[in-house]
Amino acid sequence: MIINTQAEHVPAGTQQESAHSTSVKAAWGSFIGTTIEWYDYFIYGTAAAIVFPKVFFSNLSPEMATLMSMISFSVAFAVRPIGGLVIGHFGDRMGRKKLLVFTLMLMGLCTAGIGFLPTYEQAGFWAPALLILLRIIQGFALGGEWGGAALMSVEHAPPGRRGLWGATMQMGVPAGLLVSAGAFALVSSLPDEQFFGWAWRLPFIASLLLLVIGMYIRLQVSEPPAFEKVSKSGQTESMPLLSVLKFEKKKTVIMAFLQSAANVGYFLITVYSLTYITGTLGLPRSVATTALLVGASVDLLMQPIFGMLSDRYGRKKVYGFGALFFAFYAFPFFALLNTGDPVWITLALTLGLGIGHASTGSLHGVVYAEQYPTKYRFSGASAAYQLAGIVSSAPTPIIAAWLVATTGNSMAVSWFVVASAAITLLCLFSIKETYKVDINE
Repeated sequence: MIINTQAEHVPAGTQQESAHSTSVKAAWGSFIGTTIEWYDYFIYGTAAAIVFPKVFFSNLSPEMATLMSMISFSVAFAVRPIGGLVIGHFGDRMGRKKLLVFTLMLMGLCTAGIGFLPTYEQAGFWAPALLILLRIIQGFALGGEWGGAALMSVEHAPPGRRGLWGATMQMGVPAGLLVSAGAFALVSSLPDEQFFGWAWRLPFIASLLLLVIGMYIRLQVSEPPAFEKVSKSGQTESMPLLSVLKFEKKKTVIMAFLQSAANVGYFLITVYSLTYITGTLGLPRSVATTALLVGASVDLLMQPIFGMLSDRYGRKKVYGFGALFFAFYAFPFFALLNTGDPVWITLALTLGLGIGHASTGSLHGVVYAEQYPTKYRFSGASAAYQLAGIVSSAPTPIIAAWLVATTGNSMAVSWFVVASAAITLLCLFSIKETYKVDINE
């Protein structure tokens, strides 16, 4: 009897090439998803400040129109934790891929849908109502997108490369900023009649292109081996969130505060400093936006470097370095801004983003994924990350503005950054180092 073993034997090199190809596709798919997430964040924020008061709330006074526009922007932050919990639950039960395809499609279609909405003059009350509805759905999808994208990157990563692969996903944050800024810069150069008439819609509709690319990549990626192992062994959790609350409650609270330095530093630089430069210092908006674009570019380039460093020296050392940098940089940052010189202002934002945020933000995907076991990793990582957004992201610009208004100078804001760095370091000492841990076990 002759047995043909040729078809059954797959060369080891071919298997390794296939696994590497899958992991690369997973990383790029996560990068595209995160880019869309932050692309949406920045174009909506820009449009909410410039366009929406005149297009969707034109029946109100200018002050009330701006307020309602900002409320429509903020509503997504309230919905994101719900999305993280719900989508994380099904992601732990059904798989990462199915839920990521769902969130990417939902998110991209909602973003593009905003570009097709009628104005208040055309549809009356229905125009702002549909805008807020799409924003709510968008926030729900965004809440689950981050956790799934992080897990797809980290769980597919080659041995010893989880930090780099996780950083690839996090690079979508500065990439989204750069793409959105470029998109709005193109349409903003048009006359007001064209800009407010139809051109503002183009950046929203353009998200369909990112959606097609992201869907093409994600549909080709298989489930991570870690989840497949749990699924085949029948160890998937029926109520993963309850397991997180039962076994990981303390850790989840710690992880919710871990990002304090990174979030306070990032939103201080990308949101509040724009107000400080243009309002308090009275400089042209172009000075702030140019400095932000340069800083975001350096942030994008530096993130994979810090991801690789974490693979070699550990997550806690690299993340701790970033927190300490923010603490020591808090006072020089405002000193550079207060010079009023565009060159020094650009340097201030570039150092903050390229070193402080790159060394911390680049590790969020891998740090949160490695802290939870596979069977409820999606739920745990999503819950902790979205809670961190409520704790330290959303309040930062408000607290910074209040401190300057109350004290009359920026020194109080610097102490606020130092305090947030201290909180991060305390949390960092409370968690285990995980860069050498086999997360498939």
